[in-house]
Amino acid sequence: MEKMGYLRLVSLVLTLVLVSTLWKLFKLLIWRPYVVIRFFEKQGIRGPPYSVLSGSLPEIKKLKKEARNMVLDLNSHDIIPKVLPYYLKWTSEYGKPFLYWYGTDPRICITDPELAKQVLSNKFGFYTKPRINPTAVAMIGKGLALVTGMDWVKHRRVVNPAFNTDKLKAMTRRMAACTLSTLEGWEHLCSKDHFKEIDIRREFQILTGDIIAHTAFGSSYLEGKAVFETQRELQPYVLASATDVYIPGRQYIPTWSNRQTWKLDSKIRTTVRSIVESRLRKGEESGYGDDLLGLLMGVSETASHKQADLKLNMHEIVEECKTFYFAGHETTSNLLTWTVYLLSLHPEWQKRLREEVLKECGSEVPDAEKLNRLKLVNMVILEVLRLYCPVISLVRVASEDMKLGKLMIPKDTMVTIPLAMIHRSKMQWGEDANEFNPWRFSQGVSKAAKHPNALLAFSVEVLEPALGKILQ
Repeated sequence: MEKMGYLRLVSLVLTLVLVSTLWKLFKLLIWRPYVVIRFFEKQGIRGPPYSVLSGSLPEIKKLKKEARNMVLDLNSHDIIPKVLPYYLKWTSEYGKPFLYWYGTDPRICITDPELAKQVLSNKFGFYTKPRINPTAVAMIGKGLALVTGMDWVKHRRVVNPAFNTDKLKAMTRRMAACTLSTLEGWEHLCSKDHFKEIDIRREFQILTGDIIAHTAFGSSYLEGKAVFETQRELQPYVLASATDVYIPGRQYIPTWSNRQTWKLDSKIRTTVRSIVESRLRKGEESGYGDDLLGLLMGVSETASHKQADLKLNMHEIVEECKTFYFAGHETTSNLLTWTVYLLSLHPEWQKRLREEVLKECGSEVPDAEKLNRLKLVNMVILEVLRLYCPVISLVRVASEDMKLGKLMIPKDTMVTIPLAMIHRSKMQWGEDANEFNPWRFSQGVSKAAKHPNALLAFSVEVLEPALGKILQ
């Protein structure tokens, strides 16, 4: 009898656990989506139909696959049909804004610059960064770009002094030396073959990687470059998992993809840890170095016991080092590639920029002060960022029920801001929104469009305005 009672108790517990689990799944997969859809429908907002578990992802994957085979007109800079085909389709079908589903996560897409400004300014922490795919975290690093809340405050206090504009400008000579070396390499190739086709995108990736390896790791340049190359090996795994439904704990399953990710991440951590430990051993005698890693370690290591919020542990320093790379490498190399491409289509702007550079710099290697006087160069860079923004969309999560303009946004709803669409809005930029016209920035960014915050290229992350701009 006692044994039967025990079995009944176990059966009851298992039944309760099963019922509780099924109820939670029902709420997550069916009830919550139904409530959210009805909530937005009452506000006149519709979107593509919701599929259990996968949401709108099947249609996103289908439209992306179709867009890959699309050939764009070289005379047009309208890349939306290729890079954001689902936004284009759903905007035409459901209007603006619209609701769609990333797995079980509801996303409201907004294209109003004023609403985007409210979301991205996030003064009171109402809109937070979303949960990031663990594979992406392994590549990008959980540094200032990804941490939130008090961790973000702590990292910002340590990183800000290291990314001080004056300190970054002092590294201009190193950056110029890397650039001159690349140009000399190109000249050598052309002198040998008279005509040589160069993969400019790959060349700029190498150049910006070299610059960041020198400025971030200085004397540990070779080890730093090895870290960056390993991060590049992680990219295919990140891209492959980008549109998969996120399942908690999936990153711990020993699949072939996960094992490769673990292996590469371990290699990165071991290399950076070795560099940091070597600096720590030498630090008390000769300092930590005048590169970005040295500056970061200097701020952290010299903080007093009363300044605990200015100290990063080994893991946090490793994560910030990984973030260094993506804060200025991919974005800057892509920017340079698109700039050269657009200048090749507009030789009149090549001539203008050449004349301005010769006037302000002469035959000397430009320093930070001279670079600040290159107004036309800055206008061209801003126009390239508008047309070919390094990141085509941003996502934030409502941390509580919010009112955004006239919209009511339920807690945990994601807000998507498609930068590429805002940057091509004819309402904001005029009828020539899809054309290359740097003159629109002649009076500065705030007067280039109808709304002063219509250019959101540097809203991507905190580090890009500092490191990304100085590397241009």
